[in-house]
Amino acid sequence: MNIGLGAARRTILLVDADPHARAALRKALEAAGFSVGEAATGEEGERTAHRIHPDAILTDLMMETIDAGGEIARRLAEAGKQTPIYMVSTAADALVGATGFAELGISGVFLKPVDPAIVVRTLKTRLGAS
Repeated sequence: MNIGLGAARRTILLVDADPHARAALRKALEAAGFSVGEAATGEEGERTAHRIHPDAILTDLMMETIDAGGEIARRLAEAGKQTPIYMVSTAADALVGATGFAELGISGVFLKPVDPAIVVRTLKTRLGAS
């Protein structure tokens, strides 16, 4: 599916306590034709995901709790959501060897500082957008 004039826009939910990190990703995603929703906490992210039904979620791993991003993924999976979820983290070592990511619907990990071009390219490929 093409993103652009006349095409349905794909929606991405950004969940991150850092407003600057959300703003940088939002700017790149919107410039690429995505619609963007935002949340500052895991709880808000979960509520927003149920409300806007995003095509993909980018969530920081560590927000109000150490594994807030993983908790969002677990709760959405338990609710039957199959939305692709990507973790965004500075904690690469904590993610190495982690188990259960695939079962939670976690599709990948972007390490901070995130390269917005890589995020856009990855999401376009995953969501079939051009």
